[in-house]
Amino acid sequence: MIPITFFFGGGRRTDQTAGRSEGLSGSMTIAWDDQFKRQNIMWKVPRNVRMNDNVVVREDEIAVFYRDGKVLAYLDRPDRYALTSQNAPILGRLIQALSGVVQQAEVYYLQKRIFDGKFGTQDAFLFQDPDFDMVQLRAFGDFRYRLKDPETFINQFVGTFGAATSAEVEDRIKGELVKQLNVTLGKMKANGLKVVDFAASLNDIEQGVLANAKPHFLTLGIEILQISGMNIPLPDSIKEALEKMASAKVLGRTNAAAYQQFALADSMKAAAANPSGTAGTGVGLGAGIGMGYAMGSQMPGMIAQPPQQQMRACPKCGTMNPTTTKFCGNCGADTSVAAGSKPCIKCGKPVPPGLKFCGECGAAQTRKCPDGHDVPGNMKFCPECGKPVQS
Repeated sequence: MIPITFFFGGGRRTDQTAGRSEGLSGSMTIAWDDQFKRQNIMWKVPRNVRMNDNVVVREDEIAVFYRDGKVLAYLDRPDRYALTSQNAPILGRLIQALSGVVQQAEVYYLQKRIFDGKFGTQDAFLFQDPDFDMVQLRAFGDFRYRLKDPETFINQFVGTFGAATSAEVEDRIKGELVKQLNVTLGKMKANGLKVVDFAASLNDIEQGVLANAKPHFLTLGIEILQISGMNIPLPDSIKEALEKMASAKVLGRTNAAAYQQFALADSMKAAAANPSGTAGTGVGLGAGIGMGYAMGSQMPGMIAQPPQQQMRACPKCGTMNPTTTKFCGNCGADTSVAAGSKPCIKCGKPVPPGLKFCGECGAAQTRKCPDGHDVPGNMKFCPECGKPVQS
């Protein structure tokens, strides 16, 4: 008996031929001998197994027999199995299935060991924050997993998803983990989580994703053991707003004069860096920055606001901000919204004073009373005749 070994697709098969003649062949021995085995959770044998073949299962492997969209049986104990009718008492339903009309089946090898992987969002996802409204975020992290139920795994990944390689399996795991991250952030947001809390809450987010992922992945035959290395970087616009808020707090949150000194120095720095800026400042880049901060720190209360420096009140907290800033230095709200704006009676977006229709949804901001008078949309009674206004 001379063993003949063939290599294909990363696996090895050994044909055992004894006294071979035309039209008569011996059995095949199948074993997973891939040099990349440590990197793969799954390998499909390129050739279907048949009766009288031999299947080798090692300590860290499971051999799953699959046909017609379902698992026939699997072998999870290390041994060399001969698929013959003599082994029917041992191999049970597998021999019974292979003894039928179709005497063959696909074979998938699975590994029992623990695997490490990385996941991340391919596209930015939205997080609705009470201070910064809708924020686009990305997230990245590491995960550790292993095979839990071989039959469920093959039915879900091969039968339902059509995966044939370990890379396809891991891609689906990554996609499902991103879903569980979104679920976790949604639950934590309902409990008061804000984007400014992310850095201090990464451990809680990891544990939340792990808790939500465990029962979900069991339905796929996978056990998620660990989530770690979570990173959710904030967009540059949010970082800029947070820096302004922090600088304002350093000067004193309730000290309006101190904040105006900070805002003046900031605007002088921006004007000096702009070649087309007005000459009214009378300073260059170096002198502008130096004078701004020197005056702010050494002569508090003596700085008069230059005529060309325009200020406007924050629509949310009322703090005065230079018109050149986009966010309030006290609360971080968008200062481009006109002061005195009122929420739309339909969609709630701010409507500047004097406008009769919402710029967001187009809804009219006034209604008619029974006598035909114009009534502001938020009033229930007509200010002219006192009659009730229908909604």
